[in-house]
Amino acid sequence: MPAPALDDRQRLEWLRLIRSESIGPRTFRALLNRFGGAAAALDALPELARQAGKTLKICPLVEAEREFEMLLRRGARLIALGEASYPLPLQAIDSAPPLLAVEGDPAVLSRPCIAMVGSRNASAAGLKLTAVLAREFGEAGFVIVSGLARGIDTAAHEASLENGTVAVLAGGLDEIYPPQNLPLLRRLCERGAAISEMPIGWAPRGRDFPRRNRLVSGLALGTVVVEAARKSGSLITARFANEQGRQVFAVPGSPLDPRAEGGNHLIREGAILCAEAAHVIEVLAPMLQRRDSFAAPPMLAREEGEGPADSQVLWDELDLPDIAAAPELALAMIPEASTLPAAEACDRKARLLTLIGAAPIGLDDLVRASGAPAREVSQAVFELELDGVVQRHAGGALSRRF
Repeated sequence: MPAPALDDRQRLEWLRLIRSESIGPRTFRALLNRFGGAAAALDALPELARQAGKTLKICPLVEAEREFEMLLRRGARLIALGEASYPLPLQAIDSAPPLLAVEGDPAVLSRPCIAMVGSRNASAAGLKLTAVLAREFGEAGFVIVSGLARGIDTAAHEASLENGTVAVLAGGLDEIYPPQNLPLLRRLCERGAAISEMPIGWAPRGRDFPRRNRLVSGLALGTVVVEAARKSGSLITARFANEQGRQVFAVPGSPLDPRAEGGNHLIREGAILCAEAAHVIEVLAPMLQRRDSFAAPPMLAREEGEGPADSQVLWDELDLPDIAAAPELALAMIPEASTLPAAEACDRKARLLTLIGAAPIGLDDLVRASGAPAREVSQAVFELELDGVVQRHAGGALSRRF
């Protein structure tokens, strides 16, 4: 049974508590369990901090009221953990956000979801396959969840506009990354939703993207990785999905294409191969009849060195004896802010070379994926052939030489 809905006063108290310094999802839950409510927990925080040898900044009421009003003006709302409208799969993970800011149609969060993630610098073939899979998943009744990034995320959202899609943001609802996807976000909110656990006005930083990734996987029954390098944010999402007891699927690719290394590695470690939508649907369909049960499937193999010894926590949580540590993630897999993807290259040949992978792609598909005039694409492809980096196959299909 879902918990009774919070009233506005209680929602503000929850908001103050989760916005206070060193309060993460686990600390929040432990404090509520210990003190019976957010108001009592806020009163107890100064003494708890003193006992821990810390001085904490507690979120003032005026700041929480300001955030609450800004969300209302956007037409957004805060959904509390345990309420009927809070997504059930997300509620099942041990680092579920106490409050979710939701803009758009919150009803989409109650439908079964599939997460789709992959490379920002995706190939044209990868973008095409993503669109095909996303549409077929939607026609089968699934909502597509992704992170609104360039490449695979964008293709998944665009192909799911009619059937519903959820964008999980690393920053606040008003801090869109990349900013070029703001028009897409507005369109997807017409039949889908955007969600964030971060405050209004919060610009995403390096550590916020792995935090977001755990929500992408946590909302879904399964995560599909289309194209991914061996060390990428997509594999972070796959790891979270695995640890949350969700199914992990991966699209295989050419061993010669670095964008296929991550997916091929996941398959080798136990992920389910996905070459068509049916491969995912036939696994997840039985779960629709028992969505209140999220039993863990067989765990993927974990590489040596992925554990806490070389990890960084995703939150700075108050050190209380009965609070488990925050989720940890290998430092090598967390992108620093300075390494976040830059603006797409203006050079036409470089852009087209990014879209052409080891799998042959037709010229018409390349034109559609690039968005450039056909004449310019044909000229650039001709130059790439002369450069010896692209080869033409029977029927005119193109692939990259590695």
